[in-house]
Amino acid sequence: MGTPVTSRDGSERHARLPETLRYALRTPTVGPLTALLIAVVVFSTITETFLTPQNVSLVLQQSIVIGTLALGQSLIILTAGIDLSNGAIAVLGTMVMAKLAFEGADPGWALLLGLAVATLLGLVNGLLVARLGLPSFIVTLGALTVVFAVSRLYSDSRSYPVTSDLLLFWGDGIQLGAVLLTWGTFLLVGLYGLFWYVLANIAWGRHIYAVGNAPESARLNGISVWRTVLSVYVIAGFLYGIAAWQALGRIANADPNAYQTANLESITAVVLGGTSLFGGRGSIIGTLIGALIVIVLRSGLTQAGIDSLYQDVATGTLVVVAVGVDQVLRRGGSR
Repeated sequence: MGTPVTSRDGSERHARLPETLRYALRTPTVGPLTALLIAVVVFSTITETFLTPQNVSLVLQQSIVIGTLALGQSLIILTAGIDLSNGAIAVLGTMVMAKLAFEGADPGWALLLGLAVATLLGLVNGLLVARLGLPSFIVTLGALTVVFAVSRLYSDSRSYPVTSDLLLFWGDGIQLGAVLLTWGTFLLVGLYGLFWYVLANIAWGRHIYAVGNAPESARLNGISVWRTVLSVYVIAGFLYGIAAWQALGRIANADPNAYQTANLESITAVVLGGTSLFGGRGSIIGTLIGALIVIVLRSGLTQAGIDSLYQDVATGTLVVVAVGVDQVLRRGGSR
């Protein structure tokens, strides 16, 4: 309730502003969208190149891989888990696709095998978390180390150029003046639209929220908790494979040392997008906005001449603030 005030007829009513403000803060996409708009305005003011068509095109292209990784990460975090290995899985996927194609394999088979490897790794993570009950942080931290090492061993610590039109597909697109709208951008929007619909309208999507919010209550209501969690990790693994394919379209070269901070950037995107790290609450659309915030922040600070170390400080601070706000809202909601 708001603060009591006296109206002209002498009766008491409650001010609407605090309730409206509280509602806005609890709406998952309001905060992230406001933060994104503020960032765009600030960087457009302090730099002359931020809103140029070339930079807008670059920001959209840079958001594709992180946005897809963040989509899989968001599904896992909604179940109160976390995945530190998603960037490593995507890198291994790029190495499998690129090396096989480079050595003369059919690009279609190389692509399918890369997607299968990423999905299989998601399955392994899911089995360890869902069936053995191991903490997702520990499982995926171990997977991060193992998968990055496997990528280097498989590639002999060398990069592989990519020339296949199929593997480079998502980097092509429509040129609108100085802005290139790649097919990868359309795919990213399509994936978010699909999972937004699934989470809002399909039973599986509702089960994800239920498991993340209260797994024991979900179990008592007939939801198979372990199957739901396992399915989330498998689908996330497939999405990481898609991100690997998109990465080859973004840069026509597979490097085993690439995307080493992609896991943290995807987590940052999810948290800034309003999804709770404690599970059960969040918005897929918010994650997309969060991914844009991460890329806009990087781009704007770079063009403003800010050292990359200070960029990390700014990004880390935003994450801590976002988690703190989430904790405050959860405590307020439980009263």
